[in-house]
Order: sequence, then C-alpha cells, then structure tokens
Amino acid sequence: MAYRRLLLPLTGTAAGEAALATALIVARTWNAHVHCLHVRVDARDVAPLAGEGLSGAMIEEMMAATERESGERAGRVRGLFDRFTAASGGVTLANSAETALKTDGPTLSFESIAGREEDVVAQQSRLYDMAVVPHPEADEDVSSSDALHAVLFDSGRPVLIAPRVAPPVIGTRICHAWNGTAESAAALAAALPWFHRAEAVQILYADEYQRRGPAVEGVLSYLRWHEVKAEAKLFKPITKEVGAGLLGAARDFGADLITMGAYSHSRLRQLILGGVTRHVLENSDVPVLMCR
Repeated sequence: MAYRRLLLPLTGTAAGEAALATALIVARTWNAHVHCLHVRVDARDVAPLAGEGLSGAMIEEMMAATERESGERAGRVRGLFDRFTAASGGVTLANSAETALKTDGPTLSFESIAGREEDVVAQQSRLYDMAVVPHPEADEDVSSSDALHAVLFDSGRPVLIAPRVAPPVIGTRICHAWNGTAESAAALAAALPWFHRAEAVQILYADEYQRRGPAVEGVLSYLRWHEVKAEAKLFKPITKEVGAGLLGAARDFGADLITMGAYSHSRLRQLILGGVTRHVLENSDVPVLMCR
C-alpha cells in the first residue's frame, strides 16, 4: 500500500503555506498527487444568521459583502498556490488521474468551491488516502481547526497535521503513541506504509496513557507479522502532562513523524479539561499522523 492521493484544505495563511510545503514532501516520498481544496463561504448561508429586524436590502448588502470578502480570500489562496508551484521545481499540475499517473514525480491540482468548509472537507476527504491539514493554532486560523476536526470525526481517513514550519524530511524516524484504544490501533494500521520506509520505529507507552486494550508487547508482535522492527519505550509525564512527556520522548528519539490515535475521550472533555490530543496538536513541532 502507498499513499497516492492527498487532500489539502488550503488556507491563505502562513499555516496554509507550511501545510502545502509539508504535503509536497509527502507527495515526493510516495510519488503522490496533492489536491488543494479551498472552500469559499457561501453567501446564501449568511441570510439565516442575519437575525430578525433586518430589511431585505440589508440582508442583500450583507450577502454581497460576504461574497466580496470570500472572493478576495479565494484570490489570495490561489495566489499562494500559484507562487508555491512556480517556486517548486519538478512539480506538475494535473487535473486528472490519467495525467497524474503518466507523470514521474509528484503532481498538484487546485479547486475552489463554495460551501461550509467542515462539511465539504470531511465529505471530500473520504475518497483520499490521507488529508494534510494546516496547524490548527498557527495565526489563530479557526477555519483550519474546523477542517481538522471535521476530517478526524467524519471522514474515516488518516489526517496528517502539518507543523508550523515545514520539516526537511518526514518519516525516517517514527514514534507511535500506543494506549490500547481503537483509535491508536487505527493509527497503527494507517502508518504501516511509513513504518516500512522508516530507518527506526519506536512505540511510546506509559501507565498514565494506557486505556483498556492490548499492552505494548502486542504491538511489537503485530508489527513483526508485518516485518517491521520496532522498540518499545516507556515515557513519563512531565509535570503531570502526559502529552508533554510523549512529545519529550519523541524529541529524545529524534522523531520526524509522530503517529497516534486522536480523542480517546470526547472532544468536549478534552477542550475543557485538556488532554493528550490537544497538547500534541498545540505543541508538536513535527508532523503528526492521527486517526479517530
């Protein structure tokens, strides 16, 4: 198995530019295609939010302003895409599978459509091998965070969260965070192609992180069946933060990719109380492959 088709919800921010560079690194690794999707705000969605007491003319003006702002943002995103492709050597633009499959090397395409970003991105990503999503905290870009959670919860596909700054390489040294959950197992299976290419793989585990499910010894046995050599590494929370301990262990290993399950607890509980997923999303400086 290889990753052949990647979806990138593209924003016009620094986070979007870093995600585009990260996606291209992945595409070069797998000789894959990256489809960049920008979702414009549909002005028709504004009318129901306008509230009572507004005249028809006021609502029309509000919709027209939304349309202008959405068009301007789409133009900035397209400009970012064009500048990036012009500066990236050896990348072919391809709008069809036939063209992409005849090309030796990574390919890119761009599409801008109107709709609700979280709905469009989650639905579109179901027919891609992986979604690459901009960092959710960079530049306080709320829309990219919406896209991330939509793909995690409603696509059934793995998600690669790009770091704030694109790394030089991805997937030579990999840490997988194991806690026995179904989400962790899904991420383990999704990461198998990466494991086969990696120089070294480490399975991170901790008593404070473990949930009901198989212990780390079972993971090592599973990977041996897939001819993947890995070592187990016990990590400890840092100042009671399991996520901080996990990231510290990954840095000690020199990991350039972390793979893990996302939101073993509900998203609401993690947003209120904090959690490993939230800590890793906010603080990792390397790409993170997540499955829900």
